[in-house]
Amino acid sequence: MTAKGPFDLVRHMAEIFDDLGVKYALGGSLASSLLGEPRSTVDVDMAVALDVAAGEALLELLGATFYIPIEAARAAIREHSSFNVIETAHALKVDLFVLGDGLLDRNQIERRVLIPIPGAPNGIWISSAEDQVLRKLDWFRQGFPVSDRQWRDVVGILRIHAEAMDLDYLMATATEVGLAVNVLEALRESGYEST
Repeated sequence: MTAKGPFDLVRHMAEIFDDLGVKYALGGSLASSLLGEPRSTVDVDMAVALDVAAGEALLELLGATFYIPIEAARAAIREHSSFNVIETAHALKVDLFVLGDGLLDRNQIERRVLIPIPGAPNGIWISSAEDQVLRKLDWFRQGFPVSDRQWRDVVGILRIHAEAMDLDYLMATATEVGLAVNVLEALRESGYEST
């Protein structure tokens, strides 16, 4: 693999997931940049639906060209949390979020969207705009150190895509997971006006 930048890395990871039959969705800053306002990033975030067997196959495939904290990765796969791998030739990092059975996890994979990307013959799967908003608002609510950036990403996605979004789905899911107030505030800040 010769990943010179984040999108090269995304293409490579997508090929691996496709070969293994593992469902994934690009998320994080790259997905937000594709859906909203572009911003720079130093890593790739991908949500993956991994069981233990698929996880072991993935770790074996990545082992040749990635640094992997094996025990942390195995624990994350079992516990449905996250781990990262680093492509050794260019020190590019991929954060892998192992999905569980929660509503946001299930919807992120079930509602993902296939988009064309140059150099990726099968395209790549990306979180839908609605699910990207919900994920980022969930991170924002949890108060992670990058919460202001999460909020800006949400507003950027809504500014560009609110008119085309399934707002009924967005609001119903936000209500179910306790994010309705956040969604309404983000819609207001984005300048969206319902008709």
